[in-house]
Amino acid sequence: MGVSRLDVFYRRLLLTKLFIGGWGKPEDLKRIFEFRKIIGDRERCKSLVAEDYPVHIEKTEEHIDCQIHDGFFISPLEHLVPGILPPEAVKARFQFIVPKRWQKNRPVCIHLAGTGDHFFWRRRTLMARPMIKEAGMASLLLENPYYGYRKPKDQLRSCLKNVSDLFVMGGALILESTVLLRWLEREGYSPLGMTGISMGGYMASLAVTNWPKPIPLIPCLSWSTASSVFTTGVLSKAVNWTELEKQYAINSVYEEEIIKLLEYCGADSFKRARVLMNSPGGMDSLEHLLGLSGDDRVSVGQYSKAGGKAGPGPGLLFGGDPREGQAGDRVHHLFSSLKGTDTNLGSLPSFQTNKTVAGKKTESVKCFRPSLHHESISFMKGVMDECTHMANFSVPVDTSLIIVVQAKEDAYIPRTGVLSLQEIWPGCEVRYLNGGHISAYLFKQNVFRQAIYDAFNRFCLMYPNLL
Repeated sequence: MGVSRLDVFYRRLLLTKLFIGGWGKPEDLKRIFEFRKIIGDRERCKSLVAEDYPVHIEKTEEHIDCQIHDGFFISPLEHLVPGILPPEAVKARFQFIVPKRWQKNRPVCIHLAGTGDHFFWRRRTLMARPMIKEAGMASLLLENPYYGYRKPKDQLRSCLKNVSDLFVMGGALILESTVLLRWLEREGYSPLGMTGISMGGYMASLAVTNWPKPIPLIPCLSWSTASSVFTTGVLSKAVNWTELEKQYAINSVYEEEIIKLLEYCGADSFKRARVLMNSPGGMDSLEHLLGLSGDDRVSVGQYSKAGGKAGPGPGLLFGGDPREGQAGDRVHHLFSSLKGTDTNLGSLPSFQTNKTVAGKKTESVKCFRPSLHHESISFMKGVMDECTHMANFSVPVDTSLIIVVQAKEDAYIPRTGVLSLQEIWPGCEVRYLNGGHISAYLFKQNVFRQAIYDAFNRFCLMYPNLL
């Protein structure tokens, strides 16, 4: 399946860059990754947010068909990881849109914001107000950290300054969603569910993994991880790779310390490679895994027999045919990645380790590393998977209540090369739309709303005792 031309064209119209500040403070990344291990486990999170966590309503507007309440509370993340949120984002703000007449029960759907969705007007106009008329369903719109009233003063529009900001946003929204779900339960609303479009779908998915009860989840135009979004999708062109590469090269803490904290850094591929290399015919299988053929295969053998150094074959790591250089990058990336695991390189077939391999970066090691750009992309994939990959979080209590809506030709959310949501959440339903990300957002809001109604109806049929 190809990608939408509209998605590609629309991205080219936007000239702003993402992550102009770089990766973020190494100390912040370390704190975030350690906290991710806690919120990734639902059982460990049960006591993080108090059952009676204070929520305040500060203003109510009367409309013909609904009431609109503006409320706020202090983000629990500020208490659990002090100082990680910018001061402007500490106060979580929301808008609660309640029908004056309920059709059946008192259902509420929490909507998390997608990229560029500041304040509440867009979700209120395109989703919440139509849901009042169509289904008598209330909507709670939570404002994302770094957006709207919660946007740092030095941030340009929607462009997050640091890579770490996205992870802080995710951790905050998981905890803030728990606050709101518990508050809605206390107020007697039921059933409750969560949705979001694009980035909002990712964040809603993360939040539901933390909720200890069955709950409808409707992620629209999102998938299993954000790593592909920023490394292979059209948004990768907007990433400020120059600054990221510069920081990665200068500060060794990223490679020597932070990468050790990652639990999902492409480990599946490297573990598979390790098994292949130690099995009969393993090198042939490894070459197939890397997508090598012909002269490239000779280079793999030369690489392993030379103790990780390039043999006489042309273009393995530098010079020669550019295609051969790419093969060399893949080969060296594999071996250098194995160094960071528990693999004993000396035990690999015909692979003699070098003393410089396990130590600090030396000139010879630098010469045989992949290009800095490739390393930065690999590190980006690792940190993104660590904090956004659904396989790093608990499986929702009832996956049959999940309806995913995806665009077949989505250029923003690549599905190739990553685990599918069906593999991670067996039993979930995936509905595909023709077209790409932008066209679906502009013209398929009614499809998103119908998926919400279907998921809520499914909950009512399956759990009438919880209403």
